[in-house]
Amino acid sequence: MKILSRILICFAILISTRACAAQAKDADGCKDSPLISRFPGSVLTDCKHKADDVFKFTLDNGKSKEVEGDFTQIEYKFPSTASKAQVVRNMNTAIRAAGYTMVYDSGSYGDFTGHMGKTWIQIEIGGGGDIRETIVVEIQLTQDVVANAAALGGNISSSGHTVVNGIQFDTGKADVKAESTPALDEVANLLKADPKLKLYVVGHTDNVGVLASNMDLSKRRAAAVVQLLVTKYGVAADRLSPYGDGPYAPLVSNDTEDGRTVNRRVELVKQ
Repeated sequence: MKILSRILICFAILISTRACAAQAKDADGCKDSPLISRFPGSVLTDCKHKADDVFKFTLDNGKSKEVEGDFTQIEYKFPSTASKAQVVRNMNTAIRAAGYTMVYDSGSYGDFTGHMGKTWIQIEIGGGGDIRETIVVEIQLTQDVVANAAALGGNISSSGHTVVNGIQFDTGKADVKAESTPALDEVANLLKADPKLKLYVVGHTDNVGVLASNMDLSKRRAAAVVQLLVTKYGVAADRLSPYGDGPYAPLVSNDTEDGRTVNRRVELVKQ
């Protein structure tokens, strides 16, 4: 019986050791963030990545900030041999040493947020051994949904003008980007459906930079849209007139990046 008991005990130990070894393996398809190394001995348990998403970062004084862009979330389990205080101290110091500005720090509770340029990172460290890192790199997200010709026409009929979402330009440039095609297709459909319709194509900018430059840029962008509608879609040139309004007609405040993004737009105005 003693020999059998010893065999059973050894077998149980073997199973437990193998289970621990299995648990120590990182989750399939997951890898560490390039921004900060993992706490020594931690196991990567889960990860998520979306090229286009939004996350609400915690800030000081009970405030928060929604940041849109390239989203990554990584979860770890830190070793039981380490205390939470040790992990918090190490990771907080690492973020500061990397040059991030700390905009929230809960102290020993274990949550903190930092940002550097367009990169935001929030780390949450739990008493149960969990670490969650959320990273968002702000980018200019593409407008995937555009209004169809009927919606554009309805807006023009009711208010005399409409914003055309989805017409894209690089910063400071007037070349219409290829991803603008779906929006331009709908503008062409609108003009085809109503052969008598004549439009002002109006470019708008935010208020960043020199006024004269913004006025010139808005005019060139409007002219580029008109040129495409005439040359690519066969719209008669006398039905379209390009104008630039620069920063003079904002839809919302220019005090935030979200607001400035909304204000950079192309509108159609009925002649």
